[in-house]
Amino acid sequence: MEINLPDVKAEVEAAFAIYEAALVSNDIDTLQRLFWPSDLTVRYGIAENLYGYDEIGVFRAARSPAGLARTISRTVITTFGRDFATASTLFHRDSAPGKTGRQMQTWVRTPDGWRVVAAHVSLIG
Repeated sequence: MEINLPDVKAEVEAAFAIYEAALVSNDIDTLQRLFWPSDLTVRYGIAENLYGYDEIGVFRAARSPAGLARTISRTVITTFGRDFATASTLFHRDSAPGKTGRQMQTWVRTPDGWRVVAAHVSLIG
């Protein structure tokens, strides 16, 4: 298996950047589009456990757009072959002083492009 093929890594980095921009601007349509539309998709959040694309969409629609700005650091994107990748990053928000956020995503290439099939978000500190 080839790790971090340059063209594949660039594709996932671009998808991750689109996700990040949509997250901080509360672009719900783009955020939802970037998740795999399946009952098997899972997102564990800071205060929620979401099972399936529909639950994730309901959460996104109800989430407050306040306090979403953040800075990210130590982002690591690793690709495995041409169709599987992980993305991990740390984040800090003014709305959570003294806390460090952690975000991990599993990305898979689908016929519709790269999609998140599993995600985990947590705060420590």
